[in-house]
Amino acid sequence: MKPLLLLLSSFTLLHSAFAAETPNIVLINIDDLGYADIGPFGAKISTPHLDRMAKEGMKLTNHYAAPVCTPSRAAMMTGCYPKRVLPVPHVLFPAAAVGLSPNATTVAEVLKGAGYATTCIGKWHLGDQPEFLPTNQGFDSYYGIPYSNDMGPGAEGSKSNPDQPLPKAGAKGKGKAGAGKADAEPETGIKGPTQPPLPLVEDHNVVERVKAEQQHTFTRRYTERAVKFIREHQKKPFFLYLPHNAVHFPHYPHQDFMGKSGISLQKDWAMEVDWSVGQVLDTLRELKLDSNTLVIFTSDNGGPLNQGADNTPLRGSKGSTLEGGIRVCTIAWWPGKIAAGSKTNEITAHMDWLPTFGELAHCKSVGELKLDGKDISPVLLGQKGASGHDVFYYYMGFNLQAVRSGPWKLHLGKGELYNLDEDIGEAKNVAAEHADIVAQLEKHAETMKADLGDKTKDAPGVRELGRVENPQPLISADGTVREGFNKIAKTLP
Repeated sequence: MKPLLLLLSSFTLLHSAFAAETPNIVLINIDDLGYADIGPFGAKISTPHLDRMAKEGMKLTNHYAAPVCTPSRAAMMTGCYPKRVLPVPHVLFPAAAVGLSPNATTVAEVLKGAGYATTCIGKWHLGDQPEFLPTNQGFDSYYGIPYSNDMGPGAEGSKSNPDQPLPKAGAKGKGKAGAGKADAEPETGIKGPTQPPLPLVEDHNVVERVKAEQQHTFTRRYTERAVKFIREHQKKPFFLYLPHNAVHFPHYPHQDFMGKSGISLQKDWAMEVDWSVGQVLDTLRELKLDSNTLVIFTSDNGGPLNQGADNTPLRGSKGSTLEGGIRVCTIAWWPGKIAAGSKTNEITAHMDWLPTFGELAHCKSVGELKLDGKDISPVLLGQKGASGHDVFYYYMGFNLQAVRSGPWKLHLGKGELYNLDEDIGEAKNVAAEHADIVAQLEKHAETMKADLGDKTKDAPGVRELGRVENPQPLISADGTVREGFNKIAKTLP
C-alpha cells in the first residue's frame, strides 16, 4: 500500500454523512483545443452543448495549463507546478523509463479516500509502464491510449490526417508532431518513425492495436464508457476523469462528423467533442444528478496554430509561454451552485483542481499536502471577495520563462512587460515605463527559482521522478504484447 493511502485512510469520511453535500465530479480535458475553438470563447463552428454549458455555468477566462501535454496533466493530477512533480524537459513518449511517481498524491487518491468511485477514460500521458498507469495512481479503472494519438507508426495512421494517404512503413514524416528522425531515448521514450504500435489499454491489459480505422472511433467509445460509468455509479459519489485524445493531430473525427464544420478536420473534431459533452450533461440531467455534479471542461494547453487551432485573441501557440500556448478555454458547470452565465477573470490553473475538488468532497487530508494550487471553490461559487492566484509562474520544461501578478506579465528572457488587461495579445512592451513593476516581478521570479530552479531539474523543491528499469513498449512492432503486462501474452493483429 502506498504511504499516501495510509494517510488518506485516517481521514476517510463516511459517505452517508455527506451524501447530500458531496458532489460528483466530472473533469473533461480536451487535447490541443485552442482558446477560441469553441463557441463560448468565440469559435465560428456550432457547439450548442458547450454554449448551453457556459450559459448555465461559469467561464474561466484566465485559466492556465502548461505549454504541452505531459506537464499539464501532471499539474492537473497533483495540484502542483509540473516541474515540482514531473521534471521532464518536454513530454513523455512510448516506453519511457520515467513517469509520475507512484508515491505522488493524485486527485484520484484524494477523492477515493473520501469514498468516491474513480475512473480515467482516455489519454493519460504520465508514463506508459504499468507502474505509472492510472490504476496505480488512485483510479479504480482505466480505458484509453496512454499517450498521444500521434505516437505510433505512420503506416498505421499515426502521422497523417485521414484525408491524406498513409505513408509506407519506414517512411519519415515531414513537419508534423512525432515525425522525423528516429530517436530512442531510454529516459523519456521512443520518438520518430520507429515508435511502436499504439496500444488501447483497459486497466492493466492491452486490448487492442490502434490503427487508422480505430482512431475514428475513440471520441465515441470514450463517451459511451463515460455515460456507462455515470449510470453504474449514480448512487454514490464518483469522479470521472475524461481526457479525450481529440483534437490532437492527426485529426480523426468520427465519420459522422467528417466535413461537418465545412472548415477542417480539426474543427469537425471539435464539433464531435461538443457532441460528447452533450451526452455527458444530458445523462446527468436524465438521472437528476445535475444539481449535485460539478463538471469542468478544459484543454491541456493552447492550440497548435500550424494544425488549425484558433487562440484568438491570444498571441502564441502550443509549446510557448505566450498566452496562446498556456491559457485555455475553461467552463465550470454546477446548476444551482455556480451562477448561470457568470464569468471570472481571476487567475486560476489546472493545479487548483486537486485542492478544489478535495475541499468540495470534505477531504481533510488535502491540508496535509504541499501544494502549489489553491482551493478556488469560493471563486466558482461566487463568494464575495474570492480570489485566484496573486502570482503565477510560467514554466516550459525546466525553464522559468515568465511570471504574472495581477494584469502584469514579465517575459524574463527578453525583459518584456505586458499589461494583459489592456493588451491581451501581448503586442506592446511597456517595461521601460514601469521599471518598478519589472523589479517586483523579477523578485517573485527569484523566489520561485530558489524553490524549483531554472534551466535545471535539480532544485530543493523538485521531487523524485518515478523510474523503472528496462522499459519496454506495450506492443512490439510485430504485435506482441510485452511480457508480463497481460496475464497471458498474445499477439494483436
